[in-house]
Amino acid sequence: MTAPAQVRTDGRTEHQEGASARRFLLLQLVFDVALPLGSYYGLRALGLSQWWCLTLGTLLGLPWIVHGIVKRRKVDVMGLFTLSIMAVATLLSLVTGDPRTLLIRDSWLTAVIGLWVLGTVPTRRPFMLGAMRNVFLARGGEEAAAGWDSRWDTDPAFRRKLRFLTGVWGTVFTLDAGVRVACAAVLPVDTVPTVNTVQWLVVLAGLMVFHKRYITRKGLTA
Repeated sequence: MTAPAQVRTDGRTEHQEGASARRFLLLQLVFDVALPLGSYYGLRALGLSQWWCLTLGTLLGLPWIVHGIVKRRKVDVMGLFTLSIMAVATLLSLVTGDPRTLLIRDSWLTAVIGLWVLGTVPTRRPFMLGAMRNVFLARGGEEAAAGWDSRWDTDPAFRRKLRFLTGVWGTVFTLDAGVRVACAAVLPVDTVPTVNTVQWLVVLAGLMVFHKRYITRKGLTA
């Protein structure tokens, strides 16, 4: 007989949780990678200018941000920040007429996130403390989350590990933003969307592999 699926504290089984995570990842890849990249080169093939291709590609990504706000039924600070970055960059590019302003737009967002994560390293609540606590809460409920909080309160080595991990994430995001700005400034405009997409996928994959290995080796897994 097949063993019954383990039920999480929120009533979902492991299979349902995994399926939900895969759907979210698929949607994120569609709206953050495939749609902007495909729309840019598709519209360029139709003869539209670089500025219009970048602007319309941005508009196609708005439903994903709105979907996140509606699904959570609350105002998402990060979502609003992303929208504001898009709006400011579009207005600046209207004034200058330079599509490179739109290409640098994503770098602003990545840089702010990276610097914010780095800024939490010396605080009592480094970014990874809260981020990984949510994983424990989702997988083991309040008891697991309470155990996670207790380790932070009582174990100096545990605090050093989380601060180090937070510093790695913040540093990588900040450096990635710098590379994006350099690419947008010196590369031909039509090559930048591809270069930035490949770069981000490689950076994110490398960061996730490091993260998984580090938390496994240091005993930080849920």
